[in-house]
Amino acid sequence: MSKSRLEAFTDGVIAIVITIMVLELKVPKEPTFSALMESRYHFLVYLVSFLTLAIYWNNHHHLLQIARRISGRVLWCNIVLLFFLSLFPFTTAWVDEHLTSRTPELLYGGVMLVADIIWLLLAQELVRENGKGSAIHEALKDSKKSYITIGLILAGLIAGVFWPPAVMIMCVLSMLPWIIPDKKIEKHIRETLLEKERFETSKNIPE
Repeated sequence: MSKSRLEAFTDGVIAIVITIMVLELKVPKEPTFSALMESRYHFLVYLVSFLTLAIYWNNHHHLLQIARRISGRVLWCNIVLLFFLSLFPFTTAWVDEHLTSRTPELLYGGVMLVADIIWLLLAQELVRENGKGSAIHEALKDSKKSYITIGLILAGLIAGVFWPPAVMIMCVLSMLPWIIPDKKIEKHIRETLLEKERFETSKNIPE
């Protein structure tokens, strides 16, 4: 099953979600720097959501680069992941309006938690489809980043019941391990490209 349509569809959905989010940003009421500063928390919430989506896109791109096969289960995991990512404009706007309120913060963290769980399932399905010994299996077999992320968000949700801003703080911390893509994946991509270049070069050498 071709993965090109999966990648193209994912790229399109994430691009639309980011566009919707930026359209939700409110313009300051007055043309002054003081009015702009009053909007700093609105921009901060948007920045957190934008970086979250960017990190998902970046790591999704790397993950699919080393996958050779996908299955129906992979497609459905990806669709469910995109569903929860598409909720970010709504949850971001609600938190933006009620930054220190419990329910919007918990919903924001809950959406991110489920998205992370689906990401883990997506990665596991890709490993199952490509088999042991595959590049994606070797890259992910010792990875604990998903479990760390899920644990941090769970801790934020529990703390958020008593202090709502804890949810956003833990969501930000959960993103940190994912800012830099997996080094094993990057190494495999570089080696694959190098082998391809060598092959192309050898084809062009006259006998």
